[in-house]
Amino acid sequence: MFTALYSIAKNTFVETLRQPIFAVIIVIAILLFILAPSLSMYTLDEDVKLLRELGLSTLFLAGLFIAVFSATGAITEEIESKTITTVLSKPVARPVFVIGKFLGISSAVCLAHFIGTAAYMMAARHGVMSTASDTLDMPVIVAAIAIILGSLLVSAIVNYSYDWSFSASAIVTGAILSAIALSLLTFVNKEWKIGAGEGQFSRFDIYASLLLLFGTLILVALAVLFSSRCNMVLTLVFCISVFMLGLISDWVASQYAGQYLWAKIYTALLPNMQIFWISDAIYEKGTVPFSYLIKGLSYSVCYTVGILALSIACFQRRQVG
Repeated sequence: MFTALYSIAKNTFVETLRQPIFAVIIVIAILLFILAPSLSMYTLDEDVKLLRELGLSTLFLAGLFIAVFSATGAITEEIESKTITTVLSKPVARPVFVIGKFLGISSAVCLAHFIGTAAYMMAARHGVMSTASDTLDMPVIVAAIAIILGSLLVSAIVNYSYDWSFSASAIVTGAILSAIALSLLTFVNKEWKIGAGEGQFSRFDIYASLLLLFGTLILVALAVLFSSRCNMVLTLVFCISVFMLGLISDWVASQYAGQYLWAKIYTALLPNMQIFWISDAIYEKGTVPFSYLIKGLSYSVCYTVGILALSIACFQRRQVG
């Protein structure tokens, strides 16, 4: 069973990285991160806060679309093309298939989220050029250029030499170079001086990114659930609807849960995505304690397990032949 689970997860991960839409979403997100400092400079005194909100919003939405398109590519297309019958004709249980698909898609989403987080944190560290006296953060700019050019160069070489997927190679190389760049930038400040903690990234940004990742994993589970029964368009519509309704779950609970039954059902069934979106802390200069991070992780794990159980139950009766 574990061998089959690993094989399905590995193949799903590789195939997800090879999807053109996967690379397109990452590239669009990176471009938005690059433009975010310029878009945030036209406020009076909220430029850094707006930069953070734009960056985190981009990170969350990129995770949503990657989850939906990856799930439909890994499950819906296999069902519609009947290639899934080849897998299920072997001694592979349907629950193993669903969990393997979820693990493979989640791994790809985590990789994309890390690349987006690296771009966001470098943009946040560079900051907004709000006055003429502000200086460019050259270590960040050099690191960003090195990551982009290095990824393109390595992927071009391996694509030409070994016929590896260009987009998948660029994504993996970019993630490795991003990890190296973040490690180096942690100890290098704007003046290229090396010292522990001088160029350290904000803990708030790290915690915010982790919380968004926890919320994105719920979206992956929902995408797996819907894609096992619906086509790509309906999966996208349902996931976006749950995402948007989940963002106002706290407001519905505070306004109507004490009076109406539908509000209680609403808040009980839909995921509370507001837990993972900490925009209030951005504008109120609040902090995110580690205990809140554990709370978000626990909520994500419990909800994801529940959605996967429902996905397995729905897929058990799905006709795939």
